[in-house]
Amino acid sequence: MKKIKEILIGTNNIGKYREISALLPNKIIKYSVKKFNIRSPKENGKTFEQNSFIKASYFSKKTNLICISDDSGLEVSILNGMPGIFSSRWAGKKQNFSLAIKKIFKKIQKKITLKKNKKKINAKFVCCLTIFWPNGKSYSVKGAVYGSIASKKKGKHGFGYDPIFIPKGHSRTFAEMKPKYKMSIDHRYKAYKKIKKFFN
Repeated sequence: MKKIKEILIGTNNIGKYREISALLPNKIIKYSVKKFNIRSPKENGKTFEQNSFIKASYFSKKTNLICISDDSGLEVSILNGMPGIFSSRWAGKKQNFSLAIKKIFKKIQKKITLKKNKKKINAKFVCCLTIFWPNGKSYSVKGAVYGSIASKKKGKHGFGYDPIFIPKGHSRTFAEMKPKYKMSIDHRYKAYKKIKKFFN
């Protein structure tokens, strides 16, 4: 198996770019789609796998580089798995995750009152990573981390829904954890472990 020496990280989301970049070995040459000024494709897949494939194949074909793309999201059990693949769309065009988090709390409150609720509101973060080669070959993997929803936003680190997600076995949200530690236990790392053989 030929090891990957340089790769395009297929995302216009700075938070995601940083996290994927940090997972990859230092020796790998990393490119950002922002350098090429390529807009993201329409994510019209029905699953995380389909959407990560859409992005990886699209950016790879545009640049003729091997591309790694991620599609990830938060699934809240009481909301029947929502927002799921619509996680970033809930934040709108401006990617305002404060709005998206408010939306989650609103929807949960319609089902139960958070303060009175002693039961944990189960949730999981899912990540699908796809590597796409210019010759058309592709490889996809999935990682998940289970946990619950906090009663309010906590923490300044991370991005997206990190301030309201408490991973199982912990009392702090992802956003309260040091980024390096968070990235050693999260869904993206769990997915990456399954493909790191292509890089190391």
